[in-house]
Amino acid sequence: MQVYTYSEARQKLSIVLDQAENTGKVLIQRKDGRTFALIPEKIASSPLDVPSIKANITTQELADIVREGRER
Repeated sequence: MQVYTYSEARQKLSIVLDQAENTGKVLIQRKDGRTFALIPEKIASSPLDVPSIKANITTQELADIVREGRER
């Protein structure tokens, strides 16, 4: 885990943020000795958020496939 001083973190903010994203946590230490953790926030996504596909199928054909699957 990388530890930066406040001044270093301020001067290299982009690098510090990239490091936090890659490693999960970066520490920033002030002159008075207090330490703060920089942790990337997780992006919440829906389990229904799936990529679409190109399918050459009509709505009726899809409905028939679903109906057949339900009958089994």
